[in-house]
Amino acid sequence: MKYISTKNISAPASLKDAVLSGMPGDGGLFLPERIPTLTPQQIKSLSTLSFEEISLTMASEYLSPDIPSGDIRDIVANSMNLDVKVTQLSERLSILETFHGPTMAFKDFGARFMARLMSYLIKGDERELTILVATSGDTGSAVASGFLGIPGIRVIILYPSGKVSPSQEKQLTTQGQNIQALEVAGNFDDCQRLVKCAFADEELRQRYLLSSANSINIARLIPQSFYYAFTAGQLIQKSGEFVISVPSGNFGNLTAGLMAKRMGIPIKHFIASTNSNDVFPEYLKSGEFKPRPSDQTISNAMDVGDPSNLSRIRYLFDDDIARIRWEISSWSFDDIMTRKMISQIFNEYDYIIDPHTAVGILGLEKYQEGHLSTLPGVVISTAHPAKFPESVEPVIGEKIPVPPQLAQYLKREKQATPMSTEYEDFRQYLTETLG
Repeated sequence: MKYISTKNISAPASLKDAVLSGMPGDGGLFLPERIPTLTPQQIKSLSTLSFEEISLTMASEYLSPDIPSGDIRDIVANSMNLDVKVTQLSERLSILETFHGPTMAFKDFGARFMARLMSYLIKGDERELTILVATSGDTGSAVASGFLGIPGIRVIILYPSGKVSPSQEKQLTTQGQNIQALEVAGNFDDCQRLVKCAFADEELRQRYLLSSANSINIARLIPQSFYYAFTAGQLIQKSGEFVISVPSGNFGNLTAGLMAKRMGIPIKHFIASTNSNDVFPEYLKSGEFKPRPSDQTISNAMDVGDPSNLSRIRYLFDDDIARIRWEISSWSFDDIMTRKMISQIFNEYDYIIDPHTAVGILGLEKYQEGHLSTLPGVVISTAHPAKFPESVEPVIGEKIPVPPQLAQYLKREKQATPMSTEYEDFRQYLTETLG
């Protein structure tokens, strides 16, 4: 399998080059040159397979023959050994719980898979691999956990000062070992810009082996497509198709879903649910993409004003806005509406959700209001509510029990290096740190 740039300037890259470089030299993003398709029999069998078995089936389509089948099995077994659950709240609302991993967020799937894949790909390379990752919250903590202690790999995480939750900050700043955190005096888009500038810096790329663990790296998206197939397996006996609402910020999760659909997973329609950072809903309305600085909200992992993966979405649809509108609906919701939905779900179902999941439910309800469909509706729950007690507890009037895997981080001391939003300062830090 070769990987092509969304800008179609660079030559197709091998799996190893695409994953380890993170981005093509032309500034685009990598996508498989073709999306592999599952057979009708494979789709039918989803209901009989475990999540790990589904993951192995789909991973093999992307990694073979570059990686021997036995090694693919090992990578999957050591990364996709996570719980995924579909919880039905009503006839029209089910929650896909993707927060049962070590950092209690869906990004554990991509981070763990990527860490083990990269570790395999750098065998025999004498240079240390440096991972640069910008985070608006959960990506940083998942990457810190997934790459902790992986030999031959150093991780540098950039996060916006004061714009991640306290528990998220503790998770990404207290790991130590091969994990370093930079507290950037700006927003997520500033963090992402610094990372992109580093990848565009030819001198740095020649001097160091750099890669990314954001959703700009194709190795993050491939494993995120697995739980869309798992969802289909859970629902396939009830209905041939379903609609799914994806809480969206940088749009990697949605892009993974689009890839899953093109593999044959029976998803009828996608809802890209956003908070007040509504650049994507506005893009669907006008047909013109207008990035802008992000606003801070209680669903902070979605505080993105210039989503990188939009370039992948546009490429997948040949930049045809009519085709995008046919397959994806999108609406934005503010913090007041988000809090109201957290309260509503708790009161109706005695079920606690985090702010991102609340935005996802709002999007699904908006879609269902305008469509007389009997298809199952699924919302991806991207994080455990215990990661956002300051937003959730005042709304539900109760304390959220803190799971053990989260409690262990809260006792640790934060370790982070302050960083400006100037690229030259970041570049100097890299050269001094990496030697």
